[in-house]
Formats: sequence, structure tokens, C-alpha cells
Amino acid sequence: MLDVEVITMTRIGIIIGSTRPERVGGTVGRWVADTVRRLGTDAIDLIDLAAVGLPFLDEPSEASTGVYVHEHTRAWARRIDALDAVVIVTAEYNGSFPAPLKNALDFLGPEWADLPAAIVAYGNTSSGSRAATALLPVLSGLAMVHAGSLLLGLRERRTDAGLTLMQRDEEMLGSLIDRLRRLTHARESRRTELPADRVLSAAGRRTDIAVGAVK
Repeated sequence: MLDVEVITMTRIGIIIGSTRPERVGGTVGRWVADTVRRLGTDAIDLIDLAAVGLPFLDEPSEASTGVYVHEHTRAWARRIDALDAVVIVTAEYNGSFPAPLKNALDFLGPEWADLPAAIVAYGNTSSGSRAATALLPVLSGLAMVHAGSLLLGLRERRTDAGLTLMQRDEEMLGSLIDRLRRLTHARESRRTELPADRVLSAAGRRTDIAVGAVK
């Protein structure tokens, strides 16, 4: 039984960062989604980068400008902009995180800013710790708010039936999601304190709003 305080969160994205066909990320991502649902989140967007299918970064302008000319970038921006928080599920490859995940992060700028983010990393040698550590400066550079990381060692969780997550994994994930919810609640409180006719993003862009809804 998970003992966490419930704070309403409108939408949380769970990004599966590995695109390798025989990956563990899909199993871990679905486990995260199922656990978050049991914690009472209203809406979840399970984002599989293999299905999103972004090309290598091909925008002519820097992502920090928020100016995107390609429809695949605009669609990606709309999907991320709809989120209140994100959980990044990442494998560890050669001491870091997968290239498709870095590419997906690099595509956007203002959409990531001030977005609470948790990391769920997995691996064999270091339980994903090097991937999680490598992600931290990237999240910082995008002005995201790190809620914490959960590391999953695969060796002790592999069975003949596949990957078996443990009770303590669920408890630790529950605590991580609780911190993510608190950060989201604090973010919404800050936004409601701004004047009703405008919101300034961390990237400095002005977005006009009417009665709290983006035009």
C-alpha cells in the first residue's frame, strides 16, 4: 500500500527514452504509468519516442527561440506543452542515456522550462546511475525542475518470466511521484500569482491568456 499525499495533477507525461526494438524501457514505462494511475493522476500521456519518430534535429532556429518551422516539431511542442510534469524513463548505454532522448529534449526550448521532471533510470552495471547523472545538466540547461531519480538494477530484477519489479520499487516510485506532485502544485501556485493577462515563460516569451486558458 502506497502512503502518499494526493495532490491533483492534470497531466503527466512518461517518456520512454530508448528506441531499441528489444528494450526494457517499454516494460518500465508501463509500470510507471500503472503506478501513477493508482496514485490518482487524472491523465497520463505515455510517450514512446520510438513511436514519436522524430528525425535528428533539423530546425533552422535555436530551440530557445520557440520558433519551429517543421510540423513534427510543432506536434512535439504541443504534446509537451500540454503536460504539467514529466517522468523520463531512460536506459544506460555506454555510461550515459540514449541519443534519441537527447535529440527529443534538444528539439524544444520554452516547453521544457519550469516543467517538473523525475528520472527513472535502469541498467546492469550501475543500475542506470550514470545515465541519470548525465541527464541532470541537460535538465538544468533546459530550466526544468528535477524532482529526483529512481535507479533500477536489472540483474536482480530479471527472471525467467521477464522483468520483475519489487515492492520497494513501487514504494520508492510512490515517494518520487509525491515529490513531483508537490513541485507541480508549487508551479501552478506561482503561475496563478502572475497577472491574469499574461504569463512570462522562463525563456522570456510572453503568452497572452484569457481566464487562465492559453489562446
